[in-house]
Amino acid sequence: MTMPQMPGPRLRHGVWEFPVHHMRGGTSTGLVIWEPAAPADDELREELLRHLMGVPLERERPGNKQTTGLGRGPATSNKVFFARMEQADAGARLVSTLAQLAADHGRIDWSVNCGNMSSALQLWALDSELVEHIATGAHELAIRNTNTGVLTTSRMVLQADGGFATAEIPGVMGRHPAVDLFLHQPAGAKTGALLPTGNPVDTIAGVRVSCVDVAVPMVIVRAADLGKTGHESVGELAADADFLQRLKAIWVEAGLKMQLRRKNGSLMSAGDIAQSETLPKVCIIGAARAGADLAVRYFTPQTVHASLAVSGGCCLAAATLVAGSVAHELAPKSATSVLGEVKVDIENPAGILSTTVVASMQGDALRIASAAYQRSAQVLLKGYVPLYAASAALRAALAQRAG
Repeated sequence: MTMPQMPGPRLRHGVWEFPVHHMRGGTSTGLVIWEPAAPADDELREELLRHLMGVPLERERPGNKQTTGLGRGPATSNKVFFARMEQADAGARLVSTLAQLAADHGRIDWSVNCGNMSSALQLWALDSELVEHIATGAHELAIRNTNTGVLTTSRMVLQADGGFATAEIPGVMGRHPAVDLFLHQPAGAKTGALLPTGNPVDTIAGVRVSCVDVAVPMVIVRAADLGKTGHESVGELAADADFLQRLKAIWVEAGLKMQLRRKNGSLMSAGDIAQSETLPKVCIIGAARAGADLAVRYFTPQTVHASLAVSGGCCLAAATLVAGSVAHELAPKSATSVLGEVKVDIENPAGILSTTVVASMQGDALRIASAAYQRSAQVLLKGYVPLYAASAALRAALAQRAG
């Protein structure tokens, strides 16, 4: 596999500059970085990310506006993908590693993938000429995510005029290059089990919840059991401190029951889970009002999501096939002994997310082969970011990587 010459760090006017693509994938924004251009040392790599995104280098800074970087405040706009190519049995594929940042502190979460931002990776690879364009038709790219081990196939369609087929998705203005993402063998992506607690339903703090791991581990709660409908506005939920405190207590205990783990494989503590920006995901669900199968309000978990992350959407869709789960009770779906597609439409604050779960029943066991969703992607900007405040150690590491 011959790789094109990719740009590395460069020194201009005494300041090291780092090459990035600023991208939108679905309803998330962030950076995609050519991994070999970044420092190999974990601490220096994290320092680089803090400079690029404008988050604190140390301590916490509540209310930080990220005016010194490319982050935009919420978790959905504080994502960075490191990407590289590798040779697999089926040919060249892209390898992705997600770093999740937050505006008001410098801790970086490496524990999960992002389905929305993943939809930007194929467009990045094509724009960077890491993969060959085809004249017309469907172009597919295999993606292996190192955070979760999930394998994905990304598909874009090139038209006769050389442009991409486009799509309009909830939460994004206008039509942009369309991306279909297929998550393969997504069950147990983080915990190793479709039902991490071993049960379709657990009672936590007096509330019935379902803990499901498909693409991402998630805690699913009926909105009515928390005095909600599942149709509240993002602002209304964010302003209800009592509700948020109760929900947090539920997800922390659920995370412990799910035996969530740190990057090094050790079990997360209650404190780890309480501070985590990514694990577990949480949602409250209610009856649909606009012709979909069910309605959802999704948490990442610290903040209310303005729409619905696609990984979480796939997890919730799969949960409707789990007999006895709170999602199945609200929107009962079923699989047969023959592998087939099950469509699940999910109302969220931005519109309706359409998902497809490819599943079958093997005896009493539900087997999920893949889950798919459609997104759109954009290159927002590409170029170099000057690192005015880089440490001496980071500057030395960038010098080693200079192109």
